[in-house]
Amino acid sequence: MYESYFGLKERPFSIAPDPRYIYLSESHEEALAHLLFGMQEGGGFVQLTGEVGTGKTTLVRTLLEQHPKNVELALVFNPKLSPLEFVAAICDELAIPYDQATATLKTLTDALNDKLLKNYLDDRRTVLIIDEAQALSIDVLEQIRLLTNLETTREKLLQIILIGQPELRQTLARQDMRQLAQRVTDIYHLEPLDPVEIRNYLTHRLTIAGANKSLYNDGAIKAIYRASGGIPRIINEIADKALLAAYVKEKRIVDRSLVKQAALQVLSSRKETSASGIWWGVAAGFAMLAALFAAFYLYQPLQTRTLALWHEFTAGKAAVATAPKPEPEPLAPMLVSNGVSVPYTQEVIRELAENPQPPLPRPSRQGQLNDAVGVGRLEALHGAAG
Repeated sequence: MYESYFGLKERPFSIAPDPRYIYLSESHEEALAHLLFGMQEGGGFVQLTGEVGTGKTTLVRTLLEQHPKNVELALVFNPKLSPLEFVAAICDELAIPYDQATATLKTLTDALNDKLLKNYLDDRRTVLIIDEAQALSIDVLEQIRLLTNLETTREKLLQIILIGQPELRQTLARQDMRQLAQRVTDIYHLEPLDPVEIRNYLTHRLTIAGANKSLYNDGAIKAIYRASGGIPRIINEIADKALLAAYVKEKRIVDRSLVKQAALQVLSSRKETSASGIWWGVAAGFAMLAALFAAFYLYQPLQTRTLALWHEFTAGKAAVATAPKPEPEPLAPMLVSNGVSVPYTQEVIRELAENPQPPLPRPSRQGQLNDAVGVGRLEALHGAAG
């Protein structure tokens, strides 16, 4: 949109990893030298790390264009693979034929070993470059270590370059990764740009895009450094939006105010993107808490009713256990006559009270036996009448 306004052939601040636009700061130049040196060495791993957006992928693209003729490269950009898929991806990169239906880790590794040995006999080196290596699983990292066992008595048949974010260093520092970490022979960390390098970086990219002068004043460059922290990808985004703002306001030079406006737009969108993930997590947490509270309050009435019934039941049992037992009702006096128990009536009781009978002589034991169902004992009658 603004290219013709500023006399440019193309947009100079695309975030695509175009090797034509690579700016070799002191740190980037050293990183590229480490990669080129690692291609020629027959040793262990080369490890390159750097923050997101510092230009690691652009360096890889540059390396692909500048690698020596006697080097055959295999580049794996997708680290989210199983060990079998990972070795198959290497075979694909090196044009090694295999049967996908019956391929196993052993058959693929054997085929890869044959290819590496053939390259070695042809005086060709084989280099495996793994980008985004911080995302490799532990199983794949172990498989990578095993691939370094493909060797002759003099040197390794496969040189491996690991490129990733700083998390890669943390992974390799784990206790269970020490065997792999001990094989890393060359380590380099890519640093952001300083203010002087940012000025040169902007001029470099503008020149490639066709500009014949600088389009950013000193205040704008300082503001870009403060907002970006020297990360090339963020520099590109801010510089691009600042040029667009200058075009809209019909300004020929980008100043501090335009950079601040652009930086606010870029950084706020990045914060919103990262914050959205945080807020999704917070929202999920609140939803879980709400579900727990709802379950608690829905369960509480049932729990309360259950406890009330239980208390009522236990209280009833206790009342029954502690209640005094009722006294048995006194039996009505009984008159034994002819072997049949007949209750006294009130008339009989009053008659006996008014006309007491003299006591009968106590019968002998034999008489008691013979008269087991006799008329009874007057003592009992007298007692009942009394």
